[in-house]
Amino acid sequence: MAENVYDAIVIGSGISGGWAAKELTEKGLKVLMLERGQNIEHIKDYVNATKDPWEFPHRGGRTQEMIKDYPVLRRDYPLNETNLDWWVKDSECPYTEVKRFDWFRGYHVGGRSLLWGRQTYRWSDLDFEANAKEGVGIDWPVRYKDIEPWYEYVEKFAGISGSKENLPQLPDSHFLPPMDMTCVEKDVAARIKQYYKGKRAMIIGRVAHVTGPLEGRTQCQFRNKCWLGCPFGGYFSTQSSTLPAAQKTGNLTLRPWSIVTKILYDKDKKRATGVEVLDAETNKTYEYKAKIVFLNASTLNSAWILMNSATDVWPEGLGSSSGELGHNLMDHHLGVGASGTVDGYEDKYYFGRRANGIYIPRYRNFMDDKRDYLRGFGYQGSGMRQGWSREIAELSIGADFKEALTEPGQWTMGIGGFGEMLPNHDNKVTLDKTKKDKWGLNVLSIDCELKENELKMRKDMLNDAVEMLEAAGVKNVKGHDGDGTPGRGIHEMGTARMGKDPKTSVLNQWNQVWDAPNVFVTDGAFMASASCVNPSLTYMAFTARAANYAVEELKKQNL
Repeated sequence: MAENVYDAIVIGSGISGGWAAKELTEKGLKVLMLERGQNIEHIKDYVNATKDPWEFPHRGGRTQEMIKDYPVLRRDYPLNETNLDWWVKDSECPYTEVKRFDWFRGYHVGGRSLLWGRQTYRWSDLDFEANAKEGVGIDWPVRYKDIEPWYEYVEKFAGISGSKENLPQLPDSHFLPPMDMTCVEKDVAARIKQYYKGKRAMIIGRVAHVTGPLEGRTQCQFRNKCWLGCPFGGYFSTQSSTLPAAQKTGNLTLRPWSIVTKILYDKDKKRATGVEVLDAETNKTYEYKAKIVFLNASTLNSAWILMNSATDVWPEGLGSSSGELGHNLMDHHLGVGASGTVDGYEDKYYFGRRANGIYIPRYRNFMDDKRDYLRGFGYQGSGMRQGWSREIAELSIGADFKEALTEPGQWTMGIGGFGEMLPNHDNKVTLDKTKKDKWGLNVLSIDCELKENELKMRKDMLNDAVEMLEAAGVKNVKGHDGDGTPGRGIHEMGTARMGKDPKTSVLNQWNQVWDAPNVFVTDGAFMASASCVNPSLTYMAFTARAANYAVEELKKQNL
């Protein structure tokens, strides 16, 4: 094989990029995986995975210097010293906010597969059919029956813990044993079911954690230190799962510190020929050639690469012929819910530190329910006992006081909503050609906000949370409607949506760019709507499906 020439190039090494590399290498292709950040090796580079809080200089907190260097990350929980190297330094990688958008990124091998919340749910036809039925955006070119076998395929490999519930709006997965609910969660769930006559359910969360036999992985140890990297491989990540599988084939070349600046395009053949790469350490530029390209740089960065791949044929970027490239940006809106205290369980506790919680599936605008807004929301939460940190730090003096804190505190129950955000052409990203990053590259400008539909939905998300907890006997219930700024869900979707018509979409039903059919986009950029469930499982399924199709088309010499 000629130098710098491969069968396939995968841009990005996160959840979808890892799956693309696994599937393509296992089907015999020589694959180059490009990651713009550092390499993180499984186990060896999880340097903080076994540390206790007191082993960190600031007990895992944040310093004034960190707050200065990370003005975006400081807006929410990700900024802390326990895994700071795994988050992008805002001062090196700025972006323009036309309207506030909290963009939390991780540039390293594994991407946010090392940092994700691991909640893992299938879509249903309630989701795939919604756009068409309601006249929103464009119709999905697929339905649940097209994706169902691919859901099962990726679930068997990733390892999904959960319970079978036979809910039409939330199809069951191929499950490993479910984690246990706490005693409070079980009782609250029973009361909610009784009060709402079975129309609402509280179930254990479905998570990408190993809870039974799975080849090559060790069961979850209930440490709840997942975002420090799991040396046991207890949760699904590129490092624990897809990367070892791809490397086992001998067909993978991994190149970190490789910023893909553009996809190279041959306008005569109407095909991509490869990519241009800027070495992030040396600032040297390289070209790599391939028959197919899988773009998995994450929703916003994939849009950036496509826009940066402008030619005289498409001055707005590769895939821009429809006028939809960069548009229809979505996230899940959250920060709204309720919590309270629960009496009567003072003699009860639970095992370990469960890296999971409960889930309340969508029930609004479903069956016989109709609201003054479209779509719906679900809740995530937990019923737990307070720990030693429950008290005000300034009052933590005196031996008797500290001795009291060695006993667990009050039981609490809290739920927070995850609402669906509709696709809207006005929510978009563009290239800001007046601002540069550390490497002299133009940055993204993000113009995105919650619209009227989401704001109406949030009222129900708040009121329903309070009502449900009170109906379940929770005391001192307080609702909260906090920051719903887009980006905070860390579930960016859209910007290169799939569809049936090249005039209204960027990709076809197989995730191929209409303008360059040997380029496949299978990260969150392809989403034509957002549902209200966590999206990563859907990225996995579509990636495996697209990779299978790409290899079949290569064999037919159609690409």
